[in-house]
Amino acid sequence: MAVNELPKGWPEGKVLAVSVNIMCEAWEDDAAPGIGPMGNPLKAGYLDTQARSWAEYGMTIGAPRLLDIVGVLVVPCGTFASGIIAEKWPELLKRIDDDGHFVGAHAWMQNTLPVYQERAEEETDLKTGISLFEDVIGKAPRGFSSPRGTCSPNTCDLLAENGFIWHIDHFNADLPYLMETKAGPLAAVPFTMEINDLPIYMRYGNQPQAYSDTIKRIVERYATIGSPPAVLDITAHAHVFGRPYGAIEFRDAIATVKDIDWVWMTTHEELAALVYPD
Repeated sequence: MAVNELPKGWPEGKVLAVSVNIMCEAWEDDAAPGIGPMGNPLKAGYLDTQARSWAEYGMTIGAPRLLDIVGVLVVPCGTFASGIIAEKWPELLKRIDDDGHFVGAHAWMQNTLPVYQERAEEETDLKTGISLFEDVIGKAPRGFSSPRGTCSPNTCDLLAENGFIWHIDHFNADLPYLMETKAGPLAAVPFTMEINDLPIYMRYGNQPQAYSDTIKRIVERYATIGSPPAVLDITAHAHVFGRPYGAIEFRDAIATVKDIDWVWMTTHEELAALVYPD
C-alpha cells in the first residue's frame, strides 16, 4: 500500500488514532543515560552514577506508577522494553503482560544503538532479547523500536527474518503502511514526538505541563487544518515522567482525549494489524 493511504479497517468516524506508550529503558552496569537531570556533564571516561541511579527509578517506581494510571483510566497501552530488563527486572515484564499490554522490543540496551552495530552483532542482541522475553512472559515480541528511533541499514531485514511484524522506526507518514524488506513484509507504524517527555521536557527544557498543554491544543484546533486522519502518540519514559510531576501530566494528557468521539484509543500493535497481511 502507498505511504499515507488510509488503511482498510480504520474505524469510521475516527480521525486521530491515539496510542499510549510507556518506554522502559535500561543500561549496562558500566553505562548511564547520555541525558540526565544535571546540567554539568562529567569528564569523559567517568561513569555518571547520578544519571544511572536516576534511570533505575523507572524500573522500580516509574513504570508501575504509569501502569497504574492507564489501569485506572481503562485505556489500551503499549510498552517497549530494553532486552536487558528481562534479566534485571523480569517482574516488571510479567506485570505488563498480566495487565494485558504488549511488550515491544526496545533493542538490547539503551547505550547500544543498532545504527552503530555490525549486522552480526545486531542480530545476536536481537535474538538474545527475543529468547529472554520468551523465558519471562512466554511469548516473543512482535513489535520493535530502536533506541533514539535510529535503526541501522540492516534492522528492518533482521526484524522480518526474526518474526517481527511491525516497528516504529520510520517517521515519514501520518498513517501505518506496509513496507517490503529482503526477508518479507514489515508494518511501519508512525511514532510521533509531539507528546513525548524526552524532547519536550528533557531536551528542550519546557515546564512539565507543556506535555499535556500540547495535546489539548491539538484536539481543540485540529479541525482548523481539515482534521486529517493520523496517528498521535502519548509517550512517557518510565524514568522521566514516571515521577510524580510527570505522571500528573501523563494522566492529564490521556484524560484529555480518551472520551472524544472522533478519537480512537488504540495501540501500535492494533495499527500494524490494519496493514500487515494475514
